[in-house]
Amino acid sequence: MRKILWMFLLALFITSWTSAYAAPAVVPEAKPVISLPKIASGQTVESRGNSRQSELSKVRWANHTEALTGAAMLRLVMDVSGPVEATGVVIASPTPRLVVTIKGTVPNKTVSNLTFDGKIVEKVSFDVSGQDTKVSFDLPIMVEDSDFKVFTLRNDPQANKPFRVVVDVNKPVPLPDFSFTAGLKNKVIAIDPGHGGSDPGAIGPSRYQEKTVTLAVSQNVRTLLEKAGARVIMTRQDDRDVYGPNATAVDELKARSTAANNRKADVFLSIHADAFSNPTVGGTSTYYYQKTRFDSMLASSLQTSLIQAGNLQDRRANPANFYVIKRTRMPAALVELAFISNPNEEKLLSSPEFQQKMSLGIVQGLERFFNQAAKLN
Repeated sequence: MRKILWMFLLALFITSWTSAYAAPAVVPEAKPVISLPKIASGQTVESRGNSRQSELSKVRWANHTEALTGAAMLRLVMDVSGPVEATGVVIASPTPRLVVTIKGTVPNKTVSNLTFDGKIVEKVSFDVSGQDTKVSFDLPIMVEDSDFKVFTLRNDPQANKPFRVVVDVNKPVPLPDFSFTAGLKNKVIAIDPGHGGSDPGAIGPSRYQEKTVTLAVSQNVRTLLEKAGARVIMTRQDDRDVYGPNATAVDELKARSTAANNRKADVFLSIHADAFSNPTVGGTSTYYYQKTRFDSMLASSLQTSLIQAGNLQDRRANPANFYVIKRTRMPAALVELAFISNPNEEKLLSSPEFQQKMSLGIVQGLERFFNQAAKLN
């Protein structure tokens, strides 16, 4: 019995040892979820995010007049080889332009600049900027954002039409045909003392307020202009809100431009004092919005005379998008006499002598403008 038991235990040991060291069962080889392409030596694979540039290959345009409104429009269509994004922005300086950026696109050699009659667009030029094409529309005057549209169209293989970028530019509402004579006599001049009433404007380190100096200078200018034979329109004659109490900022500004528009002023001038976070910054500047051929001339004339009168740093005549010079329908400018945030210039602004100097500079600048404008006629 004992011999049989030992033989059984020996057989069990041999079986366990054989199972532990036997070859493992065959397992199917795991396959990758994505099969990668084989790359030959010297080749690279382009990532999905870095697609090739599209090509701008053909440009065509047409003038269109709306049957009901009579509004004129220029439509420019540009063919591209693939889907693209396009955006447009109006730039005031150095001359009015609409700049359209077509991303990831390069113009081919057949694309050339275009010249127009200047009624809506004067010139269209094509330039490469990095990976994009910049299409610049030179404009005779500034246009509003509502005066242009930039959009893209998908391709239509059945109609044999490629991807396209379309730019529509509307002809701005015509302004009066200005024709000026020399001198100040009989001119109608709108003077806008900046801020007032509930709006003090900028406040200097000694608490002198912008609305105070703008009114003082404007009243001086009015007196000098009327002595020269001009008729003066004042948007405010004392410390008040032009539109009225509880007005929004747009209501207040609209009231100022409307006063000049309704009374058909020859020119509009808004008088301000500048301010900046750095108290050492100073100087005199003038701003314009080029909606007529005379706006920049008016600003330059005023800036020249103000620098001669006040002898401060010349911060030049610059284009700007300020409401009152944009919404008036006559040549307009906005002057910044000096920096009220600068302690030295704040003292000057509060001085009656300096106020009189700058007032005389404004009047001389206006006379300079009318004399130059008369020569253009």
